[in-house]
Amino acid sequence: MHFLKDRGFTHAPPSEITPREVYEQRRRLLKGLAAGSAGALLASWAGRQALAATTLAAAKSTVPGAMAMEKLTPQQDVSSYNNFYEFGTDKSDPARTAHTLKTRPWTVSIEGEVKKPKTYDIDELVKLVPQEERIYRLRCVEGWSMVIPWVGYSLAELIKRVEPTGNAKYVQFITLADKAQMPGLRPGILDWPYSEGLRIDEAMHPLALLAFGLYGEVLPNQNGAPVRVVVPWKYGFKSAKSIVKIRFVEKQPKTSWQDAAPQEYGFYSNVNPEVPHPRWYQNYERRIGEFARRKTLMFNGYGEQVASLYAGMDLKANF
Repeated sequence: MHFLKDRGFTHAPPSEITPREVYEQRRRLLKGLAAGSAGALLASWAGRQALAATTLAAAKSTVPGAMAMEKLTPQQDVSSYNNFYEFGTDKSDPARTAHTLKTRPWTVSIEGEVKKPKTYDIDELVKLVPQEERIYRLRCVEGWSMVIPWVGYSLAELIKRVEPTGNAKYVQFITLADKAQMPGLRPGILDWPYSEGLRIDEAMHPLALLAFGLYGEVLPNQNGAPVRVVVPWKYGFKSAKSIVKIRFVEKQPKTSWQDAAPQEYGFYSNVNPEVPHPRWYQNYERRIGEFARRKTLMFNGYGEQVASLYAGMDLKANF
């Protein structure tokens, strides 16, 4: 399967990378200019292009484990080294082609086993609760990782408002599949639309994030605009991008990569250095922007927060 191969990436020169201190200075300025509380949201979504320019203001999260105190991956790398097959299979393709994605108008429908099904306009969804900044490690199955400052709020906040029924055991995420906007759909690499899922207790965990931005700006198209999930203890492909439907279901839902290659991509896909992948190492990783390898941590370092979700499970069988 040649399209799964990691084809490499040329990093931007240091002169083009936003330094951490510049980013922090800009964030302080934005907070000072923002009207109202620290949870104030974006001023306008109109006219947004592939690289976001609209700012978000958010309080730093107090959720345990949500603020990884590590060096941030440069914003240039975060927005130019992406897995988003709807826009191409090379890591550089999404940044080059995702300008075709139109993020307004945009709605997200909540369906299935809920007492209050609803279709949210994106602006309504953004403003549902005050947003937070969370610094999460992101570990991808190919062996690379990043540290990203996301902006959003716990997915549980949305779930509580739609009131799942007792039959809701899983949450399924369906993403946009529009050939007119997404050139990567044409080759038929996966069975579109892209689908991912979580057990409902995983989706309700405070660390599971509904994200609208990163680095203090709304999500760039190539990073999953206008809304995505971020599940930091799982491999990156579990964090569905450009979501249009969230379904609550009784049976374990179909997921795109498990359907395409079940021997390689399990439903749970928790970061686990003890479960090898047929084509990539899992016990070590390379942080984007670094050359040295580092050991991969169980649950991507979030074990203290999430290990109880899997008590008594064989995590090698349930990979």
